[in-house]
Amino acid sequence: MILVTGGAGFIGSNLVAGLEAAGANNLVICDILGTDDKWRNIAKRDLADLIKPDEILSYVDSNASQIEAIFHLGAISATTETDADLIIDNNFRLSRDLWTHCAKYRIPLIYASSAATYGDGAAGFVDDATREHLSRLRPLNAYGWSKHLFDRWVARILETGSADQSPPQWAGLKFFNVYGPNEYHKEGQVSVALKNYKEISAGGPAVLFRSHNPNYSDGGQSRDFVWVGDCVDVMLWLKENSSVTGLFNLGTGKARSFADLATAIFNAAGISPEIQFIDTPLAIRDKYQYFTEAKMNQLRDAGYAAPFTSLEDGVSQYVRNFLATEDPYI
Repeated sequence: MILVTGGAGFIGSNLVAGLEAAGANNLVICDILGTDDKWRNIAKRDLADLIKPDEILSYVDSNASQIEAIFHLGAISATTETDADLIIDNNFRLSRDLWTHCAKYRIPLIYASSAATYGDGAAGFVDDATREHLSRLRPLNAYGWSKHLFDRWVARILETGSADQSPPQWAGLKFFNVYGPNEYHKEGQVSVALKNYKEISAGGPAVLFRSHNPNYSDGGQSRDFVWVGDCVDVMLWLKENSSVTGLFNLGTGKARSFADLATAIFNAAGISPEIQFIDTPLAIRDKYQYFTEAKMNQLRDAGYAAPFTSLEDGVSQYVRNFLATEDPYI
C-alpha cells in the first residue's frame, strides 16, 4: 500500500498516475474533494481507498504494517492565504505528526517543501538542510513560512534526536514553479502557463505583471519552471532508492523569464505572440519573488541523472497533449 496525501491535487494526482503506471497496487489517497471538479483529477485511477485528512493518523495506526511508503503532498498551498493558524494546523502540525508516525512504524516518508521557503533569494537557493543555514532564510508569506518551519523542525530532530525519531527514509522536496495537467481546480493559484493559455485561447494577449524592481524589465522576472512529469520521475526514483535521504531542490536548475514562458505558449498554440503588462497587485508586491533558480547539486550528487524537460518542450507537451484536447486530465 502507498499513501499519498494531497493525492487529488495537482502534483499529487500526477504522482498517483505515475505510481499506477509503474505498477503500484493498493493506492490510497488522503484529500478533500469538495464540491467542484477536483475529483476529475483522479477519475481514471484504480484506488484502494480515499480518506480525509482528519482520518490519516488513525488510518496509519490501523494499516501501518501494509504501508510501503507515504508521499505527503497535502497542504494549504495558496500563497495568498492569510489565516496563519489554519496554515500551521495543516502544513506544520499535521506534517510533524505524520513524521512521528512514520518514525514509529518505520515507514519511508517523502514530503513537499517549497521554493517559497527561500523568500526573495537573498540567502541563495541552496538546499542545505543544516539548522544554521535554514535559519538564514526569510520566507515572504505564511505558506512559505509554514513549509520552512517544518524543514527547520526536521533539521532539529536530525541534529538533536536519536535515529529512531526519524523515518527509515525521508526526503523533503523544495518544489519550484511546477506546471502541467490537473491544476485546473486551483483557480487563482494556477501556473502562469495555464493562466496565459486561457487568455490567448480566448483571443486575447498574454497578461503579465509589470516589474516593480529596477533590476528586472517588464516580463523579465524569472522563475525556475519545472514540468510536473519531471517531479513525478524524481519522486518515483526516490521511492526506488531507499538509501537516499535529505532535503532537495526540485526545479530544472535554469531560470526562465515570464516573457519566455508566454512566448513558448504562443508558439505551442501556433499564435503570434502578444503580451500585455498590468501592475502587480499592491497586496503581493512586497511578497513577490522576482527570481528563483534551483541549485540542483544535492539531487545530482545523490545519483539522480535523468535530464529535466526544457521550458519549450514542457509547454508544448502541456498544450498539445492536454490543454488543446477534449480531455485535459492525465
